[in-house]
Formats: sequence, C-alpha cells, structure tokens
Amino acid sequence: MRIDLHPKFFADVIAVMEYYEQVASPELADDFYGELRQVMLKAAESPESYSIRERDLHRANLRRFPYHFLYRIADDSVRILVLRHHRRHP
Repeated sequence: MRIDLHPKFFADVIAVMEYYEQVASPELADDFYGELRQVMLKAAESPESYSIRERDLHRANLRRFPYHFLYRIADDSVRILVLRHHRRHP
C-alpha cells in the first residue's frame, strides 16, 4: 500500500522535530524522524495489524518517543491523519 499524508501531519512532524532540535540536538530530531518513517512503512505493509482506536481509525505507536499517529485504510493507501503526543495521566 502507498502512504498518503494529510497536510496537517507535515506541520505536526515539523513541530516535533523543531522541539527536539531546540531541547536536545539535531541528531535526536533525526532519530525521531527515522523511527516515525519506519513505523509509517510498517503500517503501509500491514495496515490491519495496528489497533483500532475508534470506528475505522488505527493507532500506530512509536517505541522510543511518546508519540503515535492515527490513520485510515482507504482503497490502496494508508491515509495518515495526525501525529499526537501520548498524554500521560498520573
């Protein structure tokens, strides 16, 4: 399947990368992007393997970073809609 990215997703990714560059290093921002890309490719390879958040929205978690993205399966593509930070509650 191909990957189709919602325009808002680009803004989300850029914001996270800029944050990691400011608080840590460009290398950490690159590590984040590398892991994100890897999970996006896995979602495209087997889109049904990720959990369904609600109705037809699937959730794919990053392992090292506290982020996940939501996507839908549409015909021959995975439509990635948004990147979100995991909200932690005590």
